[in-house]
Amino acid sequence: MLVRFVAPFFFSSWFLLSSPVVSSPLPPFYPAKNASVIIIGAGVTGIIAARTLAQRGVSDFLIVEGREEIGGRLQDIQFGTNSVTLELGANWIHGTQEGEGPANPIWLLAQNCQLDTRNVEYDLSTHTFEFFQYPHIYADVHAATYDYSGLRMARNQEDMSARTGLSLSKWRPHTPQERAVEYLLFDQEYSQTPDESSWFASAWGSNYTYDATQGGFGGGIAMSVDQRGFKTFLSTEAETFLRPDQILYNSVVKQIEYTNLGVEVQLNSGEALFADHVLVTVSLGVLQNDEVTFVPELPSWKEDAIHAMTMGIYTKIFFQFSRKFWFDTAAALYADHERGRYPVWQSLDHIEFLPNSGILMVTVTNDFSERIESMTDEEVREEVLSIMRIMFPEADIPAPLAFFFPRWSQDPLFRGSYSNWPVSFSTERQNALRAPVDRKVWFAGEATSRKYFGYLHGAYFEGQKAGLAIAECVQGGCNTSDHYGEPDQIIM
Repeated sequence: MLVRFVAPFFFSSWFLLSSPVVSSPLPPFYPAKNASVIIIGAGVTGIIAARTLAQRGVSDFLIVEGREEIGGRLQDIQFGTNSVTLELGANWIHGTQEGEGPANPIWLLAQNCQLDTRNVEYDLSTHTFEFFQYPHIYADVHAATYDYSGLRMARNQEDMSARTGLSLSKWRPHTPQERAVEYLLFDQEYSQTPDESSWFASAWGSNYTYDATQGGFGGGIAMSVDQRGFKTFLSTEAETFLRPDQILYNSVVKQIEYTNLGVEVQLNSGEALFADHVLVTVSLGVLQNDEVTFVPELPSWKEDAIHAMTMGIYTKIFFQFSRKFWFDTAAALYADHERGRYPVWQSLDHIEFLPNSGILMVTVTNDFSERIESMTDEEVREEVLSIMRIMFPEADIPAPLAFFFPRWSQDPLFRGSYSNWPVSFSTERQNALRAPVDRKVWFAGEATSRKYFGYLHGAYFEGQKAGLAIAECVQGGCNTSDHYGEPDQIIM
């Protein structure tokens, strides 16, 4: 966990990003609306936006979801011979609540449905392997991450890479062991390397989540082991306000056409839906890969923002064995000579998690995730087993009973796991990423959150802000600004 410092920034209104619609030829008549507002996606952002609309008295909305259930990237599977529920995507509530301070809204929803969670700490208790003595290395990385935020402020300079900030803070990894610890503390959080990540954004991103002195929720991390699935907190909340006729499942959106009369949402089934407003909550990766076509094309300021942000990949690889032959701690680090090659291991067959499940999980991210997605299941399974034989040379490793990993970047409904803020991405572009087009086509998701990009609570707050803004428009309160919600106070 990185702790960073952040200072306020005041930016101009978003109305400068506004762009008049280049009208496509209008139909001779405008069909009857299916809803006043169509929400694309039933993940955290879409459900919270719908709840906010309902709370503001706008019940005339329709959620269009490409899958068969609520949840978005909150996905689980029944795994192994004993059908254990495992989370493929989001699994943790990052920052829960410190004392009587502000509570993470995801934590509150989890408590409301009595979600089964465990507090986790993957730090100095982490098991280590041959030739790898790391406690002093861990302390060095932590010291650098504390220091590089303050150094940024002292120099008052333009943004650079997180690698630059760490280097200036005297953290310069050379050995496999040092790189493995850095991976645990950085890549596991942001899904990308310090070289690919913004120094400033990685400094404030964690602060607003983990540092209670900076308005965060505290350092607690809760891991879901609920056999109903982590998405239960969201589906339970949806049951409090959502009617069956307000959501359309197994419906993939292929095109959004917007004119001065409204919006037409075309599904891959050929069906067309009509509304005054559409809220697009699909992932950044979906937008970047043109899985949804816009007619007319989105203005250049919006396209620039979409493609300037990055979408990372976080891949969990699951094995089940007939007997346990690995470490007794919750997690372990493997220091390979190739950075990012199966470094972080977690034992789900642990007294705190899923005892007697026989399940071992290893994580890879981004470039390495793309690499294994290009391989067959058999090739990946054998490669990871070869790493296990290096890690446990004395063990008689049995053939796995079950094996699975998701292919997030290849899934056209997601095209990645969560967003990351690159060095070149400015707050002006982030304003444009969130800003609506002609106040008819709205955008929201974890990627549009300035304070909490990449986190579930970022998706929550963005859904809430978008819902409030759209409700005002529906009820006749649209103003001349494209800015909705209070601006997050960020310095760049």
